[in-house]
Amino acid sequence: MTTRNPNMAMYFHVHLVSDSTGETLVAMMKASTAQFRSATALEHLHALVRSEDQMDQCLQTIEAKPGVVLYTLVNPERRARLEAFCRARNIPTVSILDPTLSVLGRYLGSAMTDEVGAQRTLDDAYYSRIDALDYAMAHDDGQSVAGLAEADIILLGISRTSKTPTCIYLANRGYRAGNIPLVPGAPLPAILDTFKDPFIVGLVASPDRIVQIREQRLMGLRQDGQTDYIDQDRVRDEVRDAKRMFVRKGYKVIDVTRRSIEETAAQIINLYNKARPIEERRRGTRL
Repeated sequence: MTTRNPNMAMYFHVHLVSDSTGETLVAMMKASTAQFRSATALEHLHALVRSEDQMDQCLQTIEAKPGVVLYTLVNPERRARLEAFCRARNIPTVSILDPTLSVLGRYLGSAMTDEVGAQRTLDDAYYSRIDALDYAMAHDDGQSVAGLAEADIILLGISRTSKTPTCIYLANRGYRAGNIPLVPGAPLPAILDTFKDPFIVGLVASPDRIVQIREQRLMGLRQDGQTDYIDQDRVRDEVRDAKRMFVRKGYKVIDVTRRSIEETAAQIINLYNKARPIEERRRGTRL
């Protein structure tokens, strides 16, 4: 019997079957497989499976490339068909929402809806997200600073501290977020001091990480050569000055060196919720 080397990379198929967009499945799969560093998932997304023909094509692919099947199917007939098909072939299947729905059903004492993609209904929360995304784009990188008086969250940071992607992620959660870059030698816009109780977060990172990201950006732009933009000492000064200013102003500070965009946004939301009682939050229900 051959024993597999635990350090050897292993590839396996993961089939994501959904009668909606499959975004929930993708997020769950990525979060789960990230815990297994020696394994690489070969993702097969079967989204919008809403007919028997589509289910036929899905099952054919699963049979040709067996692995693990994760699914979110509302239709009971297609769900039963998928489960029976996989059971007959010893293919493991997981309905990822079942445990959550079961707990919620017992707690609420009500049955779940059978509406496909119910979480994407065009309700107030959906339009709140769209409004927040428009807001983030209009107030990115120091644009329309005066309009930041209406922001839920304002991010500050030197170049390459993930301000823009974090604002976009926050917008997708329904928060109006804008950002202002810190430029060496340039003061913050004075208008910030006129805002009534703004929620401002300063983003920082290690100088080494900043330099690495900036070098990659310059390479992507096909710009070579040494500049102050990637000079270690200058970047160290930028980070130091930013930290000192954040402390002086009393702003919340998050180090993004080892954080993903999602982790940074989650921390910002936690800080925001602690700082803003529910009755004071501008935007109402969050997603």
